Amino acid sequence: MPEVYAARRERLRDRFSVGGGATALVSRPANVRYLAGAAPQGAVLLVGADEDVLLCAGAPDDELIDGRPDEAVRVQVLPVSAGDPALAAADLAAAQGADFLAVEEHHLTVARHRALTQVAPRLRLTDLGGAVEQLRLVKDEDEIALLRIGAEIVDQALSELLESILVGRTERHLALELERRLIDHGADGPAFDTSVGTGPNSGRPGHRPTDRRVEEGDFLSVCLGATYRGYRCEIGRTFVIGTSPADWQIELYDLVFAAQRAGRQALAPGAACRDVDRAARQVLDSAGYGGGLASIIGHGVGLEIDEDPQLAPTAMGKLDACVPVTVEPGVHLPGRGGVRIDDTLVVRPEADGGPELLTITTKELLAL
Repeated sequence: MPEVYAARRERLRDRFSVGGGATALVSRPANVRYLAGAAPQGAVLLVGADEDVLLCAGAPDDELIDGRPDEAVRVQVLPVSAGDPALAAADLAAAQGADFLAVEEHHLTVARHRALTQVAPRLRLTDLGGAVEQLRLVKDEDEIALLRIGAEIVDQALSELLESILVGRTERHLALELERRLIDHGADGPAFDTSVGTGPNSGRPGHRPTDRRVEEGDFLSVCLGATYRGYRCEIGRTFVIGTSPADWQIELYDLVFAAQRAGRQALAPGAACRDVDRAARQVLDSAGYGGGLASIIGHGVGLEIDEDPQLAPTAMGKLDACVPVTVEPGVHLPGRGGVRIDDTLVVRPEADGGPELLTITTKELLAL
């Protein structure tokens, strides 16, 4: 993909007019990887008018899990004594005759920003802002293919768990087993800490697994994600333990499923992000569950598990085609438990079949 990375860097140059004595310093790891193909720990990328340089404190690992630097990027390995690669990059930019250095102020600490001005006082620092994040919003088909493989991995890991005996096992044990299965099926690792909630813990967003054991009659909610070659996706499902769910469990599940379906159906190029949130949220609001809902219904995914766009009541902007997002409404009833259903999808126009569902594990309420 060398030409892909070169094209991305060229688009960045177009965005902030690199040239005429200007250079960009990219320090956010996901942005470095997006532009250079790899992001060794602590590495930064200097995007210049004539040359792009990846500065890192150690030689990049040649394993795919860390990515491989684009051959068109010069890799400069710094000795340990050189300290912060960002400072070395600023010094290099000044030596190359740059007048301006655009930096990611949202990623730099105040101390690091101050150190940059001291290392190269002649350089005028400007803010690159979210220019790279904006480039990352719309994925190319190669990126979507990686997300699709990640989705296959989470589907497979989850389906295998459902075939095992669950009663009596702890939330923590199930979470660890799911993460092991992700690795077994080729993931770099989990995209985030796996959440398993049983009984009164089920449906709670971001629940950290405990030593509570699965019991008959429990709701069991699972949220897990896989990282594959740097790209991250997620899935969330809720099941019932036992022969048949109670009436209140069926009613609550059907309600969350309807909300999730409404959100998925609202995904389309040109749709306002807040309207997607509203479509799902209205279903739960009308049933009286609006007060305890999460602040967002979904979010973008890619090289990070939580990217723009945000599907939230106050979100600005509209969706584009080829933007992967999650739709993940849920309801938690304190002391009883709850339901969460979470899919990763890619926004597609109606002419192409509408939103592409990447995570395909059944959303039928299964009794395990």
